[in-house]
Amino acid sequence: MKKFLVAIVAMALSMPSFAQFSSGGFSLDEENVYYGVRIGLTAANLSGDNIVVKDLNSKVGMTLAGVIGLRLSHTAPVFLESGLYYTERGAKKDKFKMSYNNLEIPLLVKYGLKAGDDIAILPFLGPVFSYAVSGKFKHPSLGAETNTVEDSTFDHLKRANMGFKLGCGAEYENLYLEAGYQFGVTDISKSDDAVHTNAFFVNFGVNF
Repeated sequence: MKKFLVAIVAMALSMPSFAQFSSGGFSLDEENVYYGVRIGLTAANLSGDNIVVKDLNSKVGMTLAGVIGLRLSHTAPVFLESGLYYTERGAKKDKFKMSYNNLEIPLLVKYGLKAGDDIAILPFLGPVFSYAVSGKFKHPSLGAETNTVEDSTFDHLKRANMGFKLGCGAEYENLYLEAGYQFGVTDISKSDDAVHTNAFFVNFGVNF
């Protein structure tokens, strides 16, 4: 996986600047379509009524994505961005460790604000549709202080999820950086106690 990520970054950075097609400040007055790659980190957690979930801490994971953006208006710098994300989520505390790794498709509306000749600020908001593709739940075995057992996260949580993502991006030439928060709307618990997924995220990427 690390070699694959390095290859993606190297390929993206070796591309010539396609600024005329990107969403940056230099092209906010033009009709355009842009493509991009994203690499980043999430600090994810679970929230809800479940007594175990209330005590868990955030878990840091990786994000890898490809995106596409489309201008929506002839008169305003409004863009719709979607794509396919792989995100590592979960939560942990002491001997409790839960992983919950998703494929995600966001539908983000972005508005471009020109901050310089080559700089744009892009606040965004929109829904995210997720499906968990892998996960493990590691916890202490009953009656033991040192031994732990593992089972599937999906013995406890549902795979499908829907939430909202909000944040702000900044673009300089074809380089892009964003940060924000994603909160879950769907109750993903298989028990009577509600559980939701949440995460802070920071992503770096290239638009071309």
